[in-house]
Order: sequence, then C-alpha cells, then structure tokens
Amino acid sequence: MQTARGVAATNQESWLIALRAPRLGGASLLQLADRLGGIGRVARGRPADLRSAGLDEETVEALVNPDRMLLEQDLDWLAAPRHHLVAWDSEHYPPLLRDIPSAPAALYVDGDPDALWRPQVAVIGSRNPTAGGKDNARDFAAELSRQGMTVTSGLASGIDSIAHEAALDAGGLTVAVTGTGLDIVYPASSTELAGRVRRNGALVSEFPPGTRAQRSHFPSRNRIISGLSLGVLVIEAGLRSGTLITARLAGTQGRDVFALPGSIHNPMAKGCHRLIRDGAKLVESVAEIMQELAPMAGQLAASLQRELNEAPSSSAGDTLDIDEAGPQFELDAEYRRLWSCLGFDPQPVDSLIEQSGLTARAVSAMLLMLELRGMVEAHPGGAYSRKVRGQ
Repeated sequence: MQTARGVAATNQESWLIALRAPRLGGASLLQLADRLGGIGRVARGRPADLRSAGLDEETVEALVNPDRMLLEQDLDWLAAPRHHLVAWDSEHYPPLLRDIPSAPAALYVDGDPDALWRPQVAVIGSRNPTAGGKDNARDFAAELSRQGMTVTSGLASGIDSIAHEAALDAGGLTVAVTGTGLDIVYPASSTELAGRVRRNGALVSEFPPGTRAQRSHFPSRNRIISGLSLGVLVIEAGLRSGTLITARLAGTQGRDVFALPGSIHNPMAKGCHRLIRDGAKLVESVAEIMQELAPMAGQLAASLQRELNEAPSSSAGDTLDIDEAGPQFELDAEYRRLWSCLGFDPQPVDSLIEQSGLTARAVSAMLLMLELRGMVEAHPGGAYSRKVRGQ
C-alpha cells in the first residue's frame, strides 16, 4: 500500500489508518492486530482476510482505501513539535492504563508523553461547584502536586479546570484527557488553560484530530482519566453527575476512590456521600490519600521497573539506608548514578535526567521506588532531594 506521501506505510501510518476506520477501536483493534500478526497487516491486509476476521464492508474499505487527505492531515499534526502518537506497541504507553479493561489502542498526546508515566491522582467533580468545593479543589490539587503527584483531570469547567490550574500554579505537572481531538479545545473557555497544560504536562485523547465533542465521548474519556491514575478524588458531585461514572469506572479498574464529605444540605455533596456509602474512602486531607495510595504506587513502581528491565532484588531493597556518604546498599549502576545526582537541596526532575543521562521514564520509576522506601522526598514543582534521616 502506498501512503499519501508516496512511500510504503510505516508502523505509525498503519496505526493512523486503523484508528480512523469506523467501528474499529480499543479492544477490537488490538484483537484484530493480534489475529493478523501486527498493525501493519491490519492497514495492509487483504480484503478477504479482513472480511474473514468479521469486519463489515465499510471498515474494510476504510482500511484498504484510506482517506488520503485525512492521513496527510494526521501526519502533519504529528510533525508539529510535542505532538505524539502513543500506540499500544510503543515504549511510551503508560503501564497502568495498559492493564484496564478496554484500554485504548493508542493515545494522541500534545505535550510530554513521559508525563503519562508519572504517578498520577485524578481530581474530578462538578462543573458547577460551590465556593467551598472550589477551595477544596485548589487546596487538594496544590498539595498533591507538592507531594510529587501529577494531577489528572478532564479539562471541563468547574472542578476539573480548577484542579489543573492549582497544580500548575503550585509548579506541578498536570495531564488533561479530552473528549475531542487535540486540535479542538472543549469547552472553548479552557483554551488558555489547555496551552498551560501542554507546556507543563500533556493533553491526551484517544480521538483523532478534528474529532468534535459528542456526548458519547465523555464516558469513554473518563475511563482513561481513572486508568492513568493511582486513585481518583471526587471533590463535589450531584447524584446525576457524570463524575460518578468516572468513580465507578475507577472501582472496576482496581483504583482507590476517595470522596470529600460535605453538608447534608449541599446538593453537590450528595454524590460524594453516595460514593462513600458504596465503599469510597472518606478523606479530609492529602496525607490520608497518600497513605492509602502507597500499595498502588508500589505496584506502579514494580510495573515501571519491569518495563525498564530494572528490578533490584528484594534483599537489596531491605538494606536501604542513607547518610552523608551516600546509600549503604548495592543497587544496579543506574540507581547509583541517579543517587549521586541527588542532594539535600531539591532538584527538578529535568535536571536529574540531564545530570544522570538516564531516560525520563527510568528516572520516574527509580524516584518513585526510592520515595516509597523513604529515601527521597518530593518538593513543590516536581523537585526531589535525599531525605534527611529521622524525617
């Protein structure tokens, strides 16, 4: 097959073609690629093979004769700085998301794809919060950022936007998952905020460029918000709020769900109270959230290390200690290299990456593991330092 650029389809182009095909996404696309032997055989498949795999004529036609103009537009979008396609077979695909039911086959990313590997907490809630809800969203998102968490939400008006803004104002990273293509900001009032997120985190969507907002897109978007995150914090929600859908999805994905209690007279607290009755954890501080997330964070650290083929033995981990001369334990060379770059003054992650020569994903994984073992601490703005003994 020849592409719009006149050369044989690359792996990236094969993904772009398949992602545009109607009624072929998520699990169905991944199953088809597995059956046929890779995404290239989906985009370059013989019509007879595609039909025998159960595809209808419209889907087969979209794969065999893709829209050249759309393909060219997608390639142009990806050619722009900080634009990425993180497909299922990409090393950038976030490990927590990979494990959820109906994981997206690919993500379009505008910003830093390594932000998707950072430990994240979703902060979500009503689009029409009370004054107290707004204050709580700001306080919790800012403190989560100061604790080294990336704040993830959906760029909607209300609690979502407040959480993104508070994380950015605290010097942290934030991830916004959208229900549109990334060339369209919805709602339009979030355009300026989207620019800040793009520069200090990532905008993420499973929908190709040009996709406009549709009601059905947002429940789909919500599963990605929770799937990327260690846990989900609900600030305020009415009984019919779409926020409750995200919270329930998080529960089916094995994520912790946290909810803030409120006045029995506040209709925006009733959704939180229902979640608490259904098993969500009532929280009043970020410290409570961080304590509950430790087991899930440990799973993320282990998953990251498997991805990076960097798994120190448990016996080495049991001997972790620190003093001014450095750690008294034997870890692999990359851990020692990162440790030598860490001091007792906070340093941004970007600086640690540059000094150590390690990849952003490797540094994220190792910092998370060291933080869980009490060796490093996070500071505002995503900086890290060695932890002083006795703290």
